[in-house]
Amino acid sequence: MDSIQDVLNKQVANWNVLFVKLHNYHWYVKGPHFFTLHEKFEELYNEAAMNIDELAERLLVLKGTPVATMKEYLEMATVEEAKGGDTAEEMVHNVINDFELLISEIKEGMEVTDREGDEVTHDMLLSVRESLAKHNWMLRAFVS
Repeated sequence: MDSIQDVLNKQVANWNVLFVKLHNYHWYVKGPHFFTLHEKFEELYNEAAMNIDELAERLLVLKGTPVATMKEYLEMATVEEAKGGDTAEEMVHNVINDFELLISEIKEGMEVTDREGDEVTHDMLLSVRESLAKHNWMLRAFVS
């Protein structure tokens, strides 16, 4: 059974891997949608940085220890690193899939926060989940 600290640390790990992946996509996107996607990936990695900080600080408030090394991120994360060589459309589909994974894991994490009676962490996760859902709506519209 996961604890709130486990839930938050998994999110910290996932968001750090995603932060690097989004930078990769930001730098290497090519094609007719370069300008649009270059800006979107920057928006997303800036949001990722904010999420990392808020999740890690929430862990500290709860007297937890946020993971803070690349080794720990890669061991704990369920989001996969960018492989390189993806087309712009593949990049967008990968982000959609990553966001769906995070939405699912956050929903599970919210069940843990409910069980533990931690409304603050629940609300934080809900906010992240809603942002991801909105991004996915927009990204799906972009590739359809």
